Amino acid sequence: QVQLVESGGGLVQSGGSLRLSCAASRGAFTGFDMGWYRQPPGKQRELVAQIDSGGSATYADSVKGRFTIARDNAKNTVYLQMNNLKPEDTAVYYCNRVRFLLSWGQGTQVTVSS
Repeated sequence: QVQLVESGGGLVQSGGSLRLSCAASRGAFTGFDMGWYRQPPGKQRELVAQIDSGGSATYADSVKGRFTIARDNAKNTVYLQMNNLKPEDTAVYYCNRVRFLLSWGQGTQVTVSS
């Protein structure tokens, strides 16, 4: 069974940075577009960044210029570098495929204080 394990979240002040990691069991990433999603308290889960198998990335307008997604297929890992964090970035962050979703992991909590 393929599993996704997110890590790297925490509590930071506004303007701070965090780097999230997502490790998956073998075969989860290869050939698939991967994404980072987030679910703020009381809101729907949304896709904020995605990267295709060739390394091309796209971002939601709310994070463009602040977040960077990267992938290491050899390590079966996807990263999300988050800079200039804002309180509205507070959410549980998840990774998953963009299509052909896998079971969701436990996510990692990101809390940004003002």
